[in-house]
Amino acid sequence: MPKVTFITHQGATHEVSVPSGTTLMLAAVDNGVPGIDGDCGGQCACATCHVFVDPAWAARVGGRSEREDDMLNFAAELRDSSRLACQITLTDELDGLVVHMPEGQH
Repeated sequence: MPKVTFITHQGATHEVSVPSGTTLMLAAVDNGVPGIDGDCGGQCACATCHVFVDPAWAARVGGRSEREDDMLNFAAELRDSSRLACQITLTDELDGLVVHMPEGQH
């Protein structure tokens, strides 16, 4: 069961464990992590689940799709490490993943 740590812009940490196959967005929403709304329900149609993937995890998480990249153009604080949490499916290989949240999401 992968464990993920969400770190808010203010530095608060929220650690959750979820079954493999769960999206990062659902892991946050289902566990009450503040700042991850998932308004579109995980359809890559908004940017309310914007996160910054910790650099140590970037290669394992993989890159953005073209659709995700287009949607992130609407996000504040766009960075190379920006991802939509709805587009990251958690696996056992991502156990320990750390993501940070932008200032505008709290």
